[in-house]
Amino acid sequence: MSPSSSQSSRPAYDSRRLRRIFDRRAATFSEVAFLPREIAQRMRERLDYIKVAPSHVLDAGCGAGDDLPVLRQRFPEAPVFGTDLSWQMLARAVHHDVGDTSWRRFLPASLGKALGARGPRFTQADFSALPFAANAFDLIWSNLALHWHARPDLVFPEWQRVLKVGGLLMFSTLGPDTLKELRGAYAEVEAAHGGPSRTHVIDFVDMHDLGDMLVESGFEIPVMDQETLTITYQSPQSLLTDVRRWGAYPFEPAASSGVPARRLHNALLAALEARRCADGTIALTFEVIYGHAWKAVPRTTAEGHGIVRIEDIGRGPSKSR
Repeated sequence: MSPSSSQSSRPAYDSRRLRRIFDRRAATFSEVAFLPREIAQRMRERLDYIKVAPSHVLDAGCGAGDDLPVLRQRFPEAPVFGTDLSWQMLARAVHHDVGDTSWRRFLPASLGKALGARGPRFTQADFSALPFAANAFDLIWSNLALHWHARPDLVFPEWQRVLKVGGLLMFSTLGPDTLKELRGAYAEVEAAHGGPSRTHVIDFVDMHDLGDMLVESGFEIPVMDQETLTITYQSPQSLLTDVRRWGAYPFEPAASSGVPARRLHNALLAALEARRCADGTIALTFEVIYGHAWKAVPRTTAEGHGIVRIEDIGRGPSKSR
């Protein structure tokens, strides 16, 4: 499936609305941060098998900054930058970090290096329009952030732009089976009340489509894998509270056809209640996708002329597309 077709069913991307949602979620996001922290640990374990010594690191979608101290510890000689769409999340990232004094963290990289600053530097930005020069980073790390952007086919080329040739992209995101119990409960409620099917949670992108987008965006040797995690809840109310804290409602549902909102909400609770497992808990599924890839050596110049590397001479015709 091509990137364009894989995006055709997803709601239009509204960065302003998404920013407002996460600005509101920032104050309580720490209460559900156990999931990204667990995934970050699994990403670090994967990083143990990869040889990389970056001089500059970007945490794309750093949120409240939970991963920044770990990245600084892992790469003590590399300035670590954090970027996020939400200003309120970034404000918490500044306070979360315990490195240099805060005024140094916002210095330009050249001046910060001259002063010996090693703390992260933060910027508010959309993933698909980063305020960094080309070839600025050797490593881009992104933990459970990509799925919030409705156009990963636009994000990957931008991440490729700011990576140096041979630089590493390492990310995690959520796949299509994520929140399938909640999606099913909504579908039951809408069918029972004669309403049209609507988008209530994000339409997550398939792992294979993401892999194709990486290659088409100029990455090579992509490695993709996935696992399924299950979180259990004692009540439908606690499940919905956590989902809202994760920010998984970025798109407003259409107005119901004459059915009071309270009635629909009670019906949703009942549909979730009916999904209790034998042990009395209500399960919520997360399909976690892990990916990493390297920025490929360009095959053409900006003017469209072919590039032949000395080490490729004598190897036969290129098989690149």
